[in-house]
Amino acid sequence: MSKLLLDPQILWVAILTVYVLLITFSLKFLYAWFVKKGVNKDKAIYYNRKLIHVFAGGVVAFMVPFVFTSPIYPLISGMFITFFTLLSHRSDRILYWFQTEKNLNDVSFCFMWSVTIFLLWLLLGNPWIAVIPPVFMAVGDGVTGIIRNFVFEKRNKHFIGNIWMAAFCIPLGFLLAAQADRTGMNNMIIWALIAALAASIVERYEIGPIDDNVLIATSSSIILLIGSWF
Repeated sequence: MSKLLLDPQILWVAILTVYVLLITFSLKFLYAWFVKKGVNKDKAIYYNRKLIHVFAGGVVAFMVPFVFTSPIYPLISGMFITFFTLLSHRSDRILYWFQTEKNLNDVSFCFMWSVTIFLLWLLLGNPWIAVIPPVFMAVGDGVTGIIRNFVFEKRNKHFIGNIWMAAFCIPLGFLLAAQADRTGMNNMIIWALIAALAASIVERYEIGPIDDNVLIATSSSIILLIGSWF
């Protein structure tokens, strides 16, 4: 048991999970500051949600290839956060500074982050490619939401956000695919750029219960899988 707990992979699971929880709960104070300054509560909640996208989901996704040697470990960490966010909804004790009632987008974000990294890494054998869709979903969509929230007084799917998302996703996709190229998975840069454009387009849409998190992760993953076959 002690050897398992001292396993560097398990330690990183614990460290990154705690980091995500610290980011999440620290934003409670930012929410209070926003409200004190007269910012609309819904707008404050949306800012916090997108900050979690970037500083929790995005930062941890970038860390994955450096600290993990198997896709099972980020899956464990991500699914713990998934169940944590779902439980807060189901227990009627929502984390009011970033969650809203009857909106499970934060749960779908955590779930898609976890499953996408696991499946792509398992299928393609390269963590740098596996983290590309979650980075698009976390950083690209996060920045998009912050900009839209700043420009508009409510949640809005204006195309200006998609332009900014492409401006972030394209270079991020290039850098991550270039790193994959250095680690043995060649000729994926062009497919990462196509995936970045696709993710930036589909972010604007939601189809019933299928939100933009699902569409971003799924569309970019499919494109990367097609690229790997070629």
